[in-house]
Amino acid sequence: MEREIIQSVGFRNTVVNGETVGFQFKVRLPYYRGVFLSQLRPGTLIVDGEKIGKENILWNVKGEDYTWEEMASDYNTQWDVTAPAVLKVKKPGGLSQGYHDLTYGFCFTSSYMPPITQDNLDPDSESMIFMPEFGHHVNSRRMIIV
Repeated sequence: MEREIIQSVGFRNTVVNGETVGFQFKVRLPYYRGVFLSQLRPGTLIVDGEKIGKENILWNVKGEDYTWEEMASDYNTQWDVTAPAVLKVKKPGGLSQGYHDLTYGFCFTSSYMPPITQDNLDPDSESMIFMPEFGHHVNSRRMIIV
């Protein structure tokens, strides 16, 4: 895996039955141990200035797709540190060939952190306490589709 949260490997358009229905990219967990899906707080994706809401993104963890609503109540599935998640984005026509700027934030709760530090977690903005090891920040990366 790459050091960056947003991974360059796996960034591509997705095609179903010959039709381009969106695109996908991978993110790694910036934490020293795995988290359960119910701990995740997915944010808004921004691609080339266009906002794409979390309702248009499926998280693929361990080969299974999850909506953000499904993740919120999944207390059994753990996202491991050594396996990036694939984010499948619904966008008719996908993305054009060339460079694209992606900005995406997600965060997660920790059982041993004081609740006051987690009450106002906002995956779409920087935390007042910069703790990248807990995923509490927004990630940006310029990517290319060939």
